[in-house]
Amino acid sequence: MEKQVRAPDVAHPGLRWFNVPAPLSLRDLAGRLVILDFWTFCCINCMHILPILRRVEEAFPREVAVIGVHSPKFAAEKDPDNVARAIARYGIVHPVVHDPECRIWRSYAVRAWPTLVFVSPDGYVLGAHSGEPDPDALLRGLSQVVDQMRSAGHAAPGALPLAPVPPAGGRFSFPGKLRPLRGGEKAWALCDSGHHQIAVLDDAGRDRGRAGSGEPGWRDGEMGEARFQSPQGLAADDAAIYVADTWNHRIRRIDRESGRVTTLAGTGARGLALGGPAPGLQTALASPWDLEVRGTRLFFANAGTHQLGVVDLARGTAERLAGSGAEALVDGPAAEAALAQPSGLALDPHGERLYFVDSETSSVRYVSLNGRPEVHTLAGKGLFDFGHENGPLDRALFQHPLGIAWLEGGGGRLLVADSYNGALRVVDLRRQWASDLDDGFDCADPVCLPAGEPAGAAVDTPERVFMVDTNNHRILEYLVRERTYRTWSQ
Repeated sequence: MEKQVRAPDVAHPGLRWFNVPAPLSLRDLAGRLVILDFWTFCCINCMHILPILRRVEEAFPREVAVIGVHSPKFAAEKDPDNVARAIARYGIVHPVVHDPECRIWRSYAVRAWPTLVFVSPDGYVLGAHSGEPDPDALLRGLSQVVDQMRSAGHAAPGALPLAPVPPAGGRFSFPGKLRPLRGGEKAWALCDSGHHQIAVLDDAGRDRGRAGSGEPGWRDGEMGEARFQSPQGLAADDAAIYVADTWNHRIRRIDRESGRVTTLAGTGARGLALGGPAPGLQTALASPWDLEVRGTRLFFANAGTHQLGVVDLARGTAERLAGSGAEALVDGPAAEAALAQPSGLALDPHGERLYFVDSETSSVRYVSLNGRPEVHTLAGKGLFDFGHENGPLDRALFQHPLGIAWLEGGGGRLLVADSYNGALRVVDLRRQWASDLDDGFDCADPVCLPAGEPAGAAVDTPERVFMVDTNNHRILEYLVRERTYRTWSQ
């Protein structure tokens, strides 16, 4: 008979808890089936299982207790204030314990994000699952365990006392990417992710209109009635705004004349690795995070499968552009290369290269689009190599960058939103050099705040650029010649 293993307690002294008024121990949770979710807020696969856990909580509100154990990978993820913002951004309502030194992680011998550990009502480890579980299989298995609990006479206690982190933001809530709208009067499109909307702004940062009702979900139709779910990225041409509707696992189109919203690709289900061309509406995507468009080719960062894809707007098909589906940093022929959660895209003016940032390898890379596509890395070394270092690109370090934009001048430059370093960085392609854009800039705001995980970078001219300051729910404008920056829209 296999020996039962007593579950190590989660009530370590000095750890900060969220969504509950006081720390919890396994003794406090006795009588419930406990699911420990070992996660970190950068991890796309961790994000994917949050809606699965929400289904579990709704199905078994008394019998099952989900406890998030935040086990950080990046230095920025050790800051408890950043954890609180991530909990608000993702709408997590179950208790979360922040374990910055991964003591609970080690006590359970966890090896990967995400990992679910199941603890019996009397405090023994029942098993563990690494990676994303099948939602229906998980619910069936839990239903059987709950039935056994009831048959064994385990009393289901009342619901846990919860004190959820309040929603954050004002006019914007955790905004993502910002892109210029060309043609006519100068305007901008913004993913107002936390409000599940696309905001169209004038050049002074004022609202001109919004697509999306503000309620999360999926619905095509008129501009104010359509629904999105945490859109992160977008692109635009003369006819349309294209939206990476991230948590709907879809790519959407907003007609710039009528405002009508339609779906171009995605089934709504989290997809597996992309392959050859297939009808877009029959191709399951996985958390598309950003877009770029040139002619009839709409490029997308399929963050959840660590790939880049392309939608043929004329034919209505979607297929892989680059990435085998493995999570790593491997250059070479596009189909064989390995990416790691690509999260931002930028085309060069000639359409010869698609630059992208791989957030999990903290790297800046590109795929060549002429001839046989190949992936090349400009800066970045691997999944656990990160920092804030300027200088030659082969030695420069970034930390979980999320945004990138083409910056004219100097033989070609890139503007990078280096999210976990809270900085705008410049990659000089001719000099092969990385630097901070805002080194020595003066803040023109009455109250100056440090940047909070910027997710987007945008360029008007080389002398006027923008950073989407995500956790501060605002957009900053940088005037390069004057060496000043200010809040442009909030």
